[in-house]
Amino acid sequence: MDTIGYFASISIGISLGLIGGGGSILTVPVLVYLFRIDAALATVYSLFIVGMTSVAGSFTYFRKGLVNMKTALIFGIPSIISVFLTRTFFVPAIPDEVFTLANFSLTKDIMLILLFAVLMIFASYNMIKKCKGEDCFKTDNKPVRNTAIVLQGAVVGFVTGLIGAGGGFLIIPALVGLLKLDIKNAIGTSLFIIAINSLFGFGVSVIHFMIEWNLILKILGLAVLGVLIGSWLSTKIDGKKLKPAFGWFVLVMGVYILIKETLI
Repeated sequence: MDTIGYFASISIGISLGLIGGGGSILTVPVLVYLFRIDAALATVYSLFIVGMTSVAGSFTYFRKGLVNMKTALIFGIPSIISVFLTRTFFVPAIPDEVFTLANFSLTKDIMLILLFAVLMIFASYNMIKKCKGEDCFKTDNKPVRNTAIVLQGAVVGFVTGLIGAGGGFLIIPALVGLLKLDIKNAIGTSLFIIAINSLFGFGVSVIHFMIEWNLILKILGLAVLGVLIGSWLSTKIDGKKLKPAFGWFVLVMGVYILIKETLI
């Protein structure tokens, strides 16, 4: 299973480099089902892998001036605060056994993986729906309230802190719809926010876990290799044509996890 896991680690990066996102949504399932890591620890590993992979993915956008630092701060500060509060107080407060109903026991690990499955299903929608660029997101000319931006950033931080996902499927619509960034600036800025959020969350959590650095660095190296391959493939293949197919794959995986953890 480890060999399959290493190949899957490359695919995480390829997805990020080829279609601008989506790969991080597979990180926790890969860690849990292929590397047999418990869900709580997998979210910590995911924060590091997603964060460092996003750093690598955002490098090209930095060079092209497609990272809006002002926007990253406005959106990112409440997001970072939310990550800190979630990893420091909320996650440790979740009991190992949440509740028991008849023959079903909802443990902390099962709850986290179920939440991740639901996130996968929501994320798959943005990949499957047919649209181009800004047409994927609702935009209008109404003034944007800072409260809406702060709340959106806080929600993204909560998702990142709770289940170790980058939350790009939430960040990019917010940057385009609320802050009116063009799609390329939104992707570059999103990668920067994801990197900061994820690495900050990892820094807060790492002191509470024994980290198997040999494994995590192998997975990271393969994911970064995948980003480089995906970036090269993006010049040869239209990622927009592959995005719906990847979305359907994520949807099927999300439904499979829900069924596996609740019915099997």
